[in-house]
Amino acid sequence: MKKLMNFILCLFLVPLFANAQEKINLVVIGAHPDDCDIDAGGTAIQFARMGHKVLFVSLTNGDAGHHEKGGGALARIRRAEAQEAGKRFGVEYLVLDNHDGELVPSLENRLELIRIIRRWNADIVIGHRPNDYHPDHRYTAQLVQDAAFMVVVPNVASDVPALKKNPIFLYSHDRFQKPAPLKPDIAIDITDVYEAKTYGMAAHESQFFEWLPWLNGSLDRVPETEEERLKWLNAIRDQEINDEARTSLIKWYGPKKGKAVKKAEVFEICEYGRYPSDDEIRRLFPMLKN
Repeated sequence: MKKLMNFILCLFLVPLFANAQEKINLVVIGAHPDDCDIDAGGTAIQFARMGHKVLFVSLTNGDAGHHEKGGGALARIRRAEAQEAGKRFGVEYLVLDNHDGELVPSLENRLELIRIIRRWNADIVIGHRPNDYHPDHRYTAQLVQDAAFMVVVPNVASDVPALKKNPIFLYSHDRFQKPAPLKPDIAIDITDVYEAKTYGMAAHESQFFEWLPWLNGSLDRVPETEEERLKWLNAIRDQEINDEARTSLIKWYGPKKGKAVKKAEVFEICEYGRYPSDDEIRRLFPMLKN
């Protein structure tokens, strides 16, 4: 009788243990080296620290994003920065060799993206929305949308096995209002990892301390030391949590914690992938269980 009870107990516990050990595969796709960091860096850090697999993909090599440097020399700098950022975030960072400012939603690029998502066996894919100021961002969104269903079609890019289940595809946050503002279906508290996110972003020195300050006329205000630069970057990248995002935080974390969150990343569900239930979202975003 005792052996039978132990056997029944094992049958009950093994699935629970397996579920507790489930590994989530996250792919974040941006147009340029540093986009993934901005859009989902805090969420990625949490996944990585929990032992899950995270891949950042930049669809261009960033070779136009500077006021003094360019071409192959800049591409090499930005790849090196991305690799350092990957180490800081605890993720793998892949930079493709499309030219910055010249990305197009071609069949070739679509097939390459399908293969990347399949090889990573993605459960979640995060990318830009299609309404955006930058053509590379818009075409990255188009490519992700075009890949969203095709990743499960065996006869497309048949050299890499199709996924058995369509991932959840999400849009990352932006401030564009037309034709519609982002709907924060999922909100992640990144308060405890915000400084770690900034530290990861700071690896892109050519962007956050050179190119972007030059664009907005603040290059003369960039601090000299690493410590002061991190404080400065923390301040300028800070974003207020709006009412819609706060409502989403309260939904996922409860009223007490949701109202107390100071830093967050929010995502909208793309209908071209699998539309998840709330229970599935909690399973795929284990930080929501805390």
